[in-house]
Amino acid sequence: MFFSGDPSTRKRVDLGGRSSKERDRQKLLEQTRLERNRRLWLRQQNAAAIKIQKCFRGRRVVEAERSKVREKFFLTYGQYCQDVNRQCFGPDSDFLCQLLFFFNPRYVADFSALVETCRLLLEFVHDNGDVVSLFAGMDYSSKRGLVEYRIKNLAYACVRAIYENRNQLKDQLFLAAEKSNRSANVLLEALILLIDLRLPWACNTVCYLSQRNMYSMFREIILMGKKHLQGSTGTTSSLERVLAVIISHVDQTSCTCSNSDPRSSFSSQILIIPFLWRLFPYLKEIFAAPRLSQHYVHQMALCVKDHTNVLPADISSDFPSYACLLGNLLEAAGVAITQPGSFAWAMDFATVATFLLQALPPLQTSNPGGKDSTMGEDEMLVGDELTEIVLNRDLEQQIFSALDPRFLLQLTNVLLGGISPMVGSHKGRPDEKEVAAVGAACSFLHVTFNILPLERIMTILAYRTELVPILWNFMKRCHENDMWSSLSEQSVYLPVDTPGWLLPLAVFCPVYKHMLMIVDNEEFYEQEKPLSLVDIRLLIVILRQALWQILWLNPVATPNFSKFADGPSAMKRRPIEFLQHRVCVVASELMSQLQDWNNRREFTSPNDFNADGASDLFMSQAMTENSRANDILKQAPFLVPFTSRAKIFNSQLATTKERNSAHAIFTRNRFKIRRDHILEDAFSQLNALAEEDLRGVIRITFVNEFGVEEAGIDGGGIFKDFMENITRAAFDVQYGLFKETADHLLYPNPGSGLIHEQHLQFFHFLGTILAKAMFEGILVDIPFATFFLSKLKQKYNYLNDLPSLDPELYRHLIFLKHYGGDISELELYFVIVNNEYGEQTEEELLPGGKSIRVTNENVITFIHLVANHRLNFQIRQQSSHFLRGFQQLIQKDWIDMFNEHELQLLISGSVDGFDMDDLRAHTNYTGGYHEDHYVIEMFWDVIQNLSLENKRKFLKFATGCSRGPLLGFKYLEPTFCIQRTAGNASEEALDRLPTSATCMNLLKLPPYRSKQQMEQKLLYAINSDAGFDLS
Repeated sequence: MFFSGDPSTRKRVDLGGRSSKERDRQKLLEQTRLERNRRLWLRQQNAAAIKIQKCFRGRRVVEAERSKVREKFFLTYGQYCQDVNRQCFGPDSDFLCQLLFFFNPRYVADFSALVETCRLLLEFVHDNGDVVSLFAGMDYSSKRGLVEYRIKNLAYACVRAIYENRNQLKDQLFLAAEKSNRSANVLLEALILLIDLRLPWACNTVCYLSQRNMYSMFREIILMGKKHLQGSTGTTSSLERVLAVIISHVDQTSCTCSNSDPRSSFSSQILIIPFLWRLFPYLKEIFAAPRLSQHYVHQMALCVKDHTNVLPADISSDFPSYACLLGNLLEAAGVAITQPGSFAWAMDFATVATFLLQALPPLQTSNPGGKDSTMGEDEMLVGDELTEIVLNRDLEQQIFSALDPRFLLQLTNVLLGGISPMVGSHKGRPDEKEVAAVGAACSFLHVTFNILPLERIMTILAYRTELVPILWNFMKRCHENDMWSSLSEQSVYLPVDTPGWLLPLAVFCPVYKHMLMIVDNEEFYEQEKPLSLVDIRLLIVILRQALWQILWLNPVATPNFSKFADGPSAMKRRPIEFLQHRVCVVASELMSQLQDWNNRREFTSPNDFNADGASDLFMSQAMTENSRANDILKQAPFLVPFTSRAKIFNSQLATTKERNSAHAIFTRNRFKIRRDHILEDAFSQLNALAEEDLRGVIRITFVNEFGVEEAGIDGGGIFKDFMENITRAAFDVQYGLFKETADHLLYPNPGSGLIHEQHLQFFHFLGTILAKAMFEGILVDIPFATFFLSKLKQKYNYLNDLPSLDPELYRHLIFLKHYGGDISELELYFVIVNNEYGEQTEEELLPGGKSIRVTNENVITFIHLVANHRLNFQIRQQSSHFLRGFQQLIQKDWIDMFNEHELQLLISGSVDGFDMDDLRAHTNYTGGYHEDHYVIEMFWDVIQNLSLENKRKFLKFATGCSRGPLLGFKYLEPTFCIQRTAGNASEEALDRLPTSATCMNLLKLPPYRSKQQMEQKLLYAINSDAGFDLS
């Protein structure tokens, strides 16, 4: 730097505020710490180097010593052991000691020496037969330690020799012993000899081999041999015999083996080999023996919940270890389950199979169409990455074939066979064995239901097992004794804090629901099969409480399972949440079905299906999407009283109308309709309207039979009259689009195409008309058949709906169902004859049905195909087009809140008419009238005495609709009003008829002086059918 002129040295100042001494101290401490760490690292490095050097020097010394011993061995006994005799195997000889000391399976000379040793061993034993004296001499007890040590190491050397040279021996591994003297066979036969179960050291030797990862080595050996196996050998190989001997030792009473590491066990190493039993059929028979199978399955049951940490790495992505294990277990289970005393085995097997099945990806075999019937999405993504595992097709088929209905029948009967199905047979608390059996069976079946197609197994479980009565008996006692918690406490599948009723309901509901599809009315109502009506009432209580707890009271929010591709994937990711979801679904379906039975013939109060907690809080949430109350309306609407749901429905309509009216200030759609051609005119003009126009205001001008426009301006009243008239005309059976049942209920005419060329377009239009009536809150008097209303809910009709359509056909089918003789003698075939307007056509119920005779075995199928043809197939086109028109205005989720009986109420109101006191309580008065006015008193007396038909005519005259609002006149918009006319009360004025303004729900009533005069004028006005000319 340049000299500044100041000779003094300036002191450096730390702007951070610290002194230089403090800074130097911190720096010194840091340097000291680094130096200390460096010295520690050097010491560790030196210590590690010393260990490596010691190990290397030790290994080098050992190898040198082994080389010396090897050289001495071959000098003493010959290069090919030609100088070996019987005494060389004795305890006093160094022959085995030296061989086992230097033996290295990678050395060809060592391998050959071991093979020749084993060959000599087999010859000496074959000549003499006494293995113990060969190795121990005359006194085994005193030489036991030495002998067992040599036997263990010799056996292990045989296994290692094959394992290390498996690639060279690959063509010899599956050869039969009697057909080959090859190296692999010699080693394996010697191993069989050494671990013979009759020998005193057998158990200790097998345990030693197991601890040295014998099964892992055998797995690699088998997989190597399997790659090069050309077809089936058809004989029992030495390798198969070795495995059979090894796994059989646990069945010996003398076995003292302690439980080994499950990761190196037979189950986790050998049973995961794909299609093991195809390679070793004899081993399958040995494994399926009662005690052996029970032992190994029980071992698996103890650790299967953590199987991902127990099983080795997958062979390949399409052969997951757990799936291969499951396939082999299921195959062997088909044999094991037929053994006597298999209850304990079945309990453990159900536990193991439950967790392995749950881990499976979706089976393509069980879903050939590629579509899932449960969720209906293409991908699964919930909190984790999208994963897609596809099993090998043959492995899938192995699992799918083993889980056949016959096996499920056997397993269910074994697990539940000790429990009486009779209700009341066990009135006390279920014991531990019963709880454990029900828990195991329900866990297994719950998982199976989500793996296999239900139609494949439901009929077997429903009619060839006592599953439904046994589970109901169990659930009833648990409910009455308040001991649901015992199931979750004992179940391996359920966490302790999970409601115990989840598992039984998950299995009971779908099976019982399937039974209800097949039972007929006599069985259900009269014979009370399979459950009594008293029990069904209790079942409704249990289902109602369960659903309310899951959907409303349970604070744990279940995931949206619509995001899951399928049941198996969802079950694998979130098993307990999925279980709750499934119970919610199946319990709701069963409750809906029981409600249908109750609507056919009432056996309990309709209010029994309603939960008690539908409070104001619930109603306030019900209109909010994704709220719990809204979820209940979608999943279990019957829990909410009908009137509450009807209010919600009206609110949904009102919201939609408000949204639509904001975009339509002016009325765009005005139509002239001829009264005597109302259907044709309406079809030609309204059918072309877009959905937005249909939601808007439509104004009608009527033209009478003289071609003159009727008086009156449509403020809504004329449109109401139009809706009533067009529905009456269109749904009249004389028009040919609809037919009547014996109870005068309407359903689409299957032969409508023979009458109207455009019949499908008419059905679309009529669906729109009905939807418009509901959209505007207009009740129309159209009594539909229940099986047709189910089509508006996109539901399938079953046999029990047939009596409403064709009681005679139903009786004939039930006769066939209970026919005691040989049905084939009746000469029935899988065809049905349709008779429409004298034209007979024959249709096959199945492909080739004309040649398929109805027999006792297929009669149930025939019955349901006939019912399906009449209730679903014949009217499928008409119903489909009607539904399309209907859904233009009414969304599916709006009417999904209601069953068919309630839907009829939404369309037509109560068949009992309307409450006149309710109308009087919600009436306004104007023009001088009031509630206590003498004219008003006379008016209500006259109305009260009218017939039901005339009351409806009066209501139509005053409001434009013959039926009152669904929820009462409180909801009539605008409120009904009576206005005084003829103010001077002159004779001429009093001679006038009452008039009305239906758009305002206004009755214009002159002040008549007597009841007789009022009744006469009123009846004339309401029966004149003068349209709006009286206005």
